[in-house]
Amino acid sequence: MTRILVAGKTGQVGSELRIALAPLGTLIHLDRRQMDLCNPDSMRDAIRNAKPDIILNAAGYTTVDKAESEPDLAMQVNGIAPGIMAEEAKRAGALLVHYSTDYVYDGELDRLYTEDDAPNPVNAYGRSKLAGERAIQEAGGAHLILRTSWVYSARGTNFVLTILRLAREKPELSVVNDQAGSPTWARALAEATADLLRRKDLILKNTGIYHLSAAGHTSRYEFAKAIIRIMRGVSGVTDGWASVKPITSDRYPLPAKRPCNPVTNKDKIKRVFGIEMPRWEDQLRAFLAGLSGAANRERRMGSGKQ
Repeated sequence: MTRILVAGKTGQVGSELRIALAPLGTLIHLDRRQMDLCNPDSMRDAIRNAKPDIILNAAGYTTVDKAESEPDLAMQVNGIAPGIMAEEAKRAGALLVHYSTDYVYDGELDRLYTEDDAPNPVNAYGRSKLAGERAIQEAGGAHLILRTSWVYSARGTNFVLTILRLAREKPELSVVNDQAGSPTWARALAEATADLLRRKDLILKNTGIYHLSAAGHTSRYEFAKAIIRIMRGVSGVTDGWASVKPITSDRYPLPAKRPCNPVTNKDKIKRVFGIEMPRWEDQLRAFLAGLSGAANRERRMGSGKQ
């Protein structure tokens, strides 16, 4: 049976991969205690002990603003560690699947980015992710580098959960309207990855970089409005939500500069593998419906105990 090693088992994508990949083989899920991305020996030992046929790197340094003050740590985790994984994957004859980001682009093009467009990251996080991509390519083994966008889930810190919290705490939210992306549910990303791995023979003939994120794109401002609008509908709670007003990025300064329009074209992965993710609105609706249902179940269970 195929042995699949997943690095980053507690993260947004890694936790969803546990479910999506279960039918495909024996899963070895590792967290930072079992495979320390800052310790090359730890990484090599973990991979060699696992003897994987496939390695998925869902681990990473994802705090974009903090990377500006911790560039060396971000580079170790996002830039150097993927190269070590790639070397070990090649040594084992394994396929490496690595998640990257549309933040490798500067967002200055007036069209969708294709995989052939030159990266030009504008912050430390993007530079570290680009370094990881190049380290994987230089290792020379079989690999898929999947550039995704604006990932969210029911765990961790992400834009969707932040907006949901703030929209109940404040009467008004100011959200930038000059940054665009393709909001992508971690579960949908994990399921698309599983669909890809069912085409392993095809992957080995077409290794490289692919854009994989939700179909369509939107601004942060429109995304925030959609989060509140959809949650009002699926939860049945219609009162007490914040209004949302648009602002420009210069009105909301952050330590890390964001690319304004790094939106990607996903035609390549559809053409080569037949993979096309649902639209971002549909993913968001499914996510929020599940989140609301889980919250309602918890409330009912809590009421039953009293």
